[in-house]
Amino acid sequence: MRAIGQDTHGTPEVLKEVVLPRPVPGPGQVLVAVRAAGMNPTDWKHRAAGLFLNRLPLVLGWDVSGVVEAVGFGVTLFEPGDEVFGMLPYPHGVGSHAEYVTGPARAFAHKPAGLDHVRAAALPLAALTAWQALVDTAALRAGQRVLVHAAAGGVGHLAVQIAKSRGAYVIGTASAPKHHFVRSLGADEVVDYRTTDFRDAVREVDVVLDPLSGDTRARSLDVLRPGGVLVSLLPGTDPDEAGKAAARRVRVRTLLVEADHAGMNAVAELAAAGSLRPHVEAVFPLADAAKAHALGETGRTTGKIVLTVP
Repeated sequence: MRAIGQDTHGTPEVLKEVVLPRPVPGPGQVLVAVRAAGMNPTDWKHRAAGLFLNRLPLVLGWDVSGVVEAVGFGVTLFEPGDEVFGMLPYPHGVGSHAEYVTGPARAFAHKPAGLDHVRAAALPLAALTAWQALVDTAALRAGQRVLVHAAAGGVGHLAVQIAKSRGAYVIGTASAPKHHFVRSLGADEVVDYRTTDFRDAVREVDVVLDPLSGDTRARSLDVLRPGGVLVSLLPGTDPDEAGKAAARRVRVRTLLVEADHAGMNAVAELAAAGSLRPHVEAVFPLADAAKAHALGETGRTTGKIVLTVP
């Protein structure tokens, strides 16, 4: 099978098309013929520096949408021919930027019929991250106020929609050119982070979702009401954070997304109902993965980038 591999860490140019043996599903696994594979910032970060996967050679990719080719012993959820989408177990189950991939059956869900493979591949990692942050970690309830940072980004634009589906009042931060997009997702307010300190525009929120960390994470404590929760996707840098959080009577949690069958089914249900619509900024053929990485690294994209496999 064809795949996009790398033998060293570095710039996008280290990515090359390689030929590898087609994998065989083990017990509890499915073999998926990949039709599309989503990309996330973690892909270019692992390509450049290894992060959690300091091993080479390496085939990247966690998001996948495709067709079940074969099932391993004990699999009862799917059968060959089923259209599925899911996130391979993060981080060690990597490898969807290829023509075929194996993964645990329960990392997948049936793809909604009204969702094509490109849009389905844009959902899993980012949507699961938003779901696990807002629903599993923050226990978001109807009527609560939510602040979503980077609301036009991969995780952010899905988090806005998930929060609205839960009946929350949603405030997003984004640059001015992206305000119309964020409002189209259902956001009730949008703050231009380039011209406004969000602390001057936002108060008394119950939940903050922060994909950025750094100074954004530190300042987000100031807008939470007592009992609120800050869910961050990156480690904090403030050594006094725990004391500040305790003084304000708020919780701070750092989330690493997990493969999640129940979460994938929830994402599938929202997508099937039209309540969760991924925005795809660009689509590249598998062979142009390096170009996709270069675009993603600009940090100026809206929504997701997806690779397609003929």
